[in-house]
Amino acid sequence: MFVVTNDKEEFEIVEEDKEEKKELNQIEINEDITTIVELSINSVVGLNDPGTMKVRGKLFEEDVIILIDCGVTHNFVSEKLVKKLLLPIKETSHYGVILGSGAAVQGKGICEKLEVQLKNWKIIEDFLPLDLGGVDVILGMQWLYSLGVTTVDWKNLSLTFFVDGKSVNIKEDPSLTKARISLKNMIKNWGDKDAGFLIECRSIEVEALENDGCYLKSAEVLNCGPISSVIKQYKDVFEWPEKLPPRREIEHQIRMKEGTNPINVRPCRYGFHKKEEMEKLVKEMLNSGVIRPSTSPYSSPILLVKKKDDSWRFCVDYRAVNNATIPDKFPIPVVEELFDELCGASLFSKIDLKSGYHQIRMGDKDIEKTAFRTHEGHYEFLVMPFGLTNAPATFQALVNTIFKPFLRKFVLVFFDDILIYSKNEADHVLHMGKVLSILRQHELYANQKKCNFAQKKIEYLGHVISGEGVAVDPEKIKAITNWPQPTNIKEIRGFLGLTGYYRRFVHNYGAIAAPLTQLKKGGYKWTEEATKAFDKLKTAMLSLPILALPDFNQPFEIETDASGFGVGAVLVQDKRPIAYYKHTLAFRDRVRPVYERELMAVVLAVQRWHPYLLIGKFKVKTDQKALKFLLDQRIIQL
Repeated sequence: MFVVTNDKEEFEIVEEDKEEKKELNQIEINEDITTIVELSINSVVGLNDPGTMKVRGKLFEEDVIILIDCGVTHNFVSEKLVKKLLLPIKETSHYGVILGSGAAVQGKGICEKLEVQLKNWKIIEDFLPLDLGGVDVILGMQWLYSLGVTTVDWKNLSLTFFVDGKSVNIKEDPSLTKARISLKNMIKNWGDKDAGFLIECRSIEVEALENDGCYLKSAEVLNCGPISSVIKQYKDVFEWPEKLPPRREIEHQIRMKEGTNPINVRPCRYGFHKKEEMEKLVKEMLNSGVIRPSTSPYSSPILLVKKKDDSWRFCVDYRAVNNATIPDKFPIPVVEELFDELCGASLFSKIDLKSGYHQIRMGDKDIEKTAFRTHEGHYEFLVMPFGLTNAPATFQALVNTIFKPFLRKFVLVFFDDILIYSKNEADHVLHMGKVLSILRQHELYANQKKCNFAQKKIEYLGHVISGEGVAVDPEKIKAITNWPQPTNIKEIRGFLGLTGYYRRFVHNYGAIAAPLTQLKKGGYKWTEEATKAFDKLKTAMLSLPILALPDFNQPFEIETDASGFGVGAVLVQDKRPIAYYKHTLAFRDRVRPVYERELMAVVLAVQRWHPYLLIGKFKVKTDQKALKFLLDQRIIQL
């Protein structure tokens, strides 16, 4: 603490012990909260501002500082004072307190009929206990309303009202005045003859850093106070435990085909420089309990794969085990269908589960099937390893099961990526609390560095989602535009695989990519036509639209067209595209009459988008007038 004063004003700043300071940004997400009360920022930190005044008084003969604040809904008493005076607290249902900083806390209990003395006049009121800064008692609108007609002189800081026909006047105590001042203004007003300033630090505004994973893109975070409170409440969800995951109903099993003998694949010789890395990685997994020494009759070889940061990823080659495994048919979500649930959402959070597979235990009888060996030993996994054919299905089954009550309401789950979506901030705080509560309950842990909270737009599964719709992730567009010209069929497949993932964003994708698609069917022979298609497709990726999110309460339209080589369509709602579709015609279909090709466009579009169209009436727009006479045709051959 340091003290400085000047002749004109007095400022107070006291640095509090961080370890003893209670976190104001704590909020309990409970459904039994029935009342919301509000507290101004001045009341929280004990500052004076227009609409407030401070006076001295007594509470049960204890000298107290009282803040009268018309920006506060209820009356409050300091928790420290309650403990010091051993004041009785009556149990009540939980209530939420919205602080002036935008944060929120949960309260419970009430101190009934406390007697507060102001000079020669007594007040008997109910008070809510709360951790207050700089004052002991707050009299808010709950008390001010009870006074009836009052006269307030905010310039001279006085309050006048009548009790039993007698006038009562309360004036601000100037010795209690505290005002805000910025460091910049303090330095500016500092003079050689000034004695200095007395400064009391009651609150600190922290600007989010770019490298803070949870607050990445903080400029886009909408009032993150309550959101930050929820994260702090569930901070244990972001702390990796030094123990094995708990036993759950869903554990990974490896069901082998009938008649399969134990699989033992002899590993290749490992390079000298890789052996040290293997020993290091194996030691880390042994220490963490992920693996243990094995005497299993099974054995698979290991691989070291280099990461982008030049470190090594430990992989087990389970191809032989996978070939003998009965596939699990648990449904994996379709990305396009997931996005259909987001209409109306304006706020998004993404939670990434850390080392997701390693958070699921292996079934006891199947542990031996995960065995692998290195140059120094034989080991087996106690948790689900990467590389097993049914591992994705097991993981999806687990997250779908635990989040089942919330799926398609405010949660989407695609393996270890959890998306929370809400229409407003109040809902988002509640939704985040429920999701984090589920993770805590099932002892699942998130990677804080890869999480984003309360974003107006967010990257998810290679797309950027916002209230406006769905767009392609700029990083993916950059990867496509920087793709070198393919030199073999494998590279063509890679390029078409990446661009094809976003084909619904590209008008006439099939027609543009047709020359490249043809190269996959025969021997590789790059042509000038392929070069044009390659460049045109890369150019098309630079101007992709933001596709609207479908609203299933509104009608849909399809706009179709046909050319000599293909047919295309656009799914539209409120004049905004939702998806594009293009189909290249076989040679026999290219010679059909125009109206038949136009009809094919309509039929194929309806087949493609029937989940959207068949829930009600929809419009079809086509430039082929002949289709108006469709019902006059006896037979139409397609």
